[in-house]
Amino acid sequence: MTNEKDILLEAVKEHHEQCHKNSNLGVRFLLMTLLILAIAWLILFPKIYLQSQVYYKSRDIAVLTGEYNALKEENRILKTKVEAIKFKNQVLDTMFEE
Repeated sequence: MTNEKDILLEAVKEHHEQCHKNSNLGVRFLLMTLLILAIAWLILFPKIYLQSQVYYKSRDIAVLTGEYNALKEENRILKTKVEAIKFKNQVLDTMFEE
């Protein structure tokens, strides 16, 4: 009977030692995983940040380009109106001089 107790006690001790060794491996594995994730984050974060900045700047440029084109068209229309007014004034001036 004591022999069976000793065998059982030995088995429990071995299992406990194996669990203890595995827990050290688990902590080491966890630390390595966190280190790899931190390095990956440090490498990828600048790329993601720059891509988002380029995206927002390109949106701003697209808005400004649209406004620029609208202002160019408005400028063309205003020049046409100014030319029409100038022509009208020249015609009126020649009519009053006669």
